[in-house]
Amino acid sequence: MMFKRVLIANRGEIACRIIWACQELGIETVAVFSEADREALHVQLADQAICIGPPPAAESYLNVPAVISAAEISDVDAIHPGYGFLAENAHFAEICEACNIKFIGPSPEVIRLMGDKARARAVMKAAGVPVLPGSDGIVETDEQARDVVRQIGLPVIIKATAGGGGRGMRIVRTATELSAALEAARSEARAAFGEGGVYIEKYIEEPRHIEVQILADERGHVVHLGERECSIQRRHQKLLEESPSVVVTPEMRHALGAIAVRAARQIGYTNAGTMEFLFDGEQFYFMEMNTRIQVEHPVTEMVVNADLVRAQILVAAGEPIEFDQPDVVLAGHAIECRINAEDPGTFVPSPGTITALTIPGGPGVRVDTALYPGYTIPPYYDSLVAKVIVHARRRDIAIARMRRVLEGFAIQGIKTTIPLHLGILEHPDFIAGRFSTHFMEHYAHRRPDVERSAPESPSVRSVSSEA
Repeated sequence: MMFKRVLIANRGEIACRIIWACQELGIETVAVFSEADREALHVQLADQAICIGPPPAAESYLNVPAVISAAEISDVDAIHPGYGFLAENAHFAEICEACNIKFIGPSPEVIRLMGDKARARAVMKAAGVPVLPGSDGIVETDEQARDVVRQIGLPVIIKATAGGGGRGMRIVRTATELSAALEAARSEARAAFGEGGVYIEKYIEEPRHIEVQILADERGHVVHLGERECSIQRRHQKLLEESPSVVVTPEMRHALGAIAVRAARQIGYTNAGTMEFLFDGEQFYFMEMNTRIQVEHPVTEMVVNADLVRAQILVAAGEPIEFDQPDVVLAGHAIECRINAEDPGTFVPSPGTITALTIPGGPGVRVDTALYPGYTIPPYYDSLVAKVIVHARRRDIAIARMRRVLEGFAIQGIKTTIPLHLGILEHPDFIAGRFSTHFMEHYAHRRPDVERSAPESPSVRSVSSEA
């Protein structure tokens, strides 16, 4: 039975995106917001809005009792967590279940399993998914670590089992660095995630980061929707994504998709999810699984002509996936640029009031944002303010289209990373598809893109409100 009312446990563009999907399905929406987001767009779009606490996320968007109370007061059937915040919180999913509120995502057991990177690696290995050589589970002692290194050779990477965003990770290139790196990784993991478990994998010097989108309903039907190239990153945070990848052949895509589908079935996965892989040449290895909708899901939607958020809601309501694997055909090329409210040279956050806003359009252009003139970006949350997505018949046309759109995207009152994206799009190695996850490190020392001065006109890329 379709939901009557859904609470969105998130903010910003993803909250708006979920509300729009619910509106098309005839579902009422409830927004939750912190005191800092009282004037936010998602609050204005929802049928009902409830304040759940003060500005800090720990006291509002991450406050499980407050979110559940809002859900019970508003008598919702389901909660959509979006991405970030509580989206991969197994405890929150369990509480939703206990309160007879449908969590729009996978089961708490699967979230917990895939959230433990060491356990997830072991499960994937048992399912026949290629994994990097490394430790079998958590490394408890320095001697264990030395044994692993002797078996697989240097360099290696130490990773936190509960890791994410590059925290709790250390690269080790010499044996003398191992003990100190282990302690540093454990300490950082404890501070960031509340637990210090780490494991070890062989380190690939110039990998590509490629992920496969999957969708699974509660009737055992699983499909994949092709891959996304996510190698353009800074400090393990994605900046630009595209689909399909220039290095994935149809044969590789078929193999990757089959592996992702088999793995999802093996763990009893339901709803939308992403299998992430590292590519070393033509060899690929499982890295982790994201048990939620991804920031970059629009590039997949553009190339396969699907609505993943709609699909999430339908699947959670017990409906079957609306298409079969043969129906999934990748058409053309899509690129997404994540626009952050940051200085494009220093990456220092740039909260402030939007004094003017011009969003370009045209064929194959989509902008997901919660910005509007007069809106004040608060300093408490992630700095993502817009996602610009373009689609075209060919990659070169998509690149030209994205450059045109970014040149005309005016966000006045704050600094943004638009100049950084223009520099990436103009780089010959990006244009040629010759890059790895270290693209930004290699070219950070020559960044003419951030030295440009924008003209003071309606087409200005970004204007600082700082004195």
